[in-house]
Amino acid sequence: MTPLRPARPEFRNINAFKDLTTYRLPPAGWVSILHRVSGALMFLLLPFVVWMMDTSLSSELSYGSFTAAFSAGIGFVPGWFVKLVALALIWAYLHHFCAGVRHLIMDATHKVDKAYGRSSAIVTLALSLGLTVVLGAKLFGLY
Repeated sequence: MTPLRPARPEFRNINAFKDLTTYRLPPAGWVSILHRVSGALMFLLLPFVVWMMDTSLSSELSYGSFTAAFSAGIGFVPGWFVKLVALALIWAYLHHFCAGVRHLIMDATHKVDKAYGRSSAIVTLALSLGLTVVLGAKLFGLY
């Protein structure tokens, strides 16, 4: 007699409209996705970073126009939008840095279990968002 094999699980493709709305991503998954998003955002905002660096370091007059861009705006772009783009850049840098340090620590210490991944992901999210709030408050002149 041949032994009965257990039924194999059925694998199917993910339906983007039905399955993605109910899927719960763990914190480590969010950190991984946001790490990629922050890297792409920094790459796309690289011309803005180069402009900020150039205008802030060229001369005193260009530094004055640089600081005025955050209050008066640039051309048809209002100043609050320039601050919002700078805040997005601040978040992208801080999150990418914190997630990169998390990956380096995990690689160096070989801590690749589920519990450490979850706790380090939560710390990464909290730290990057907390630092973004602090620097965003400074950017918008709250202190």
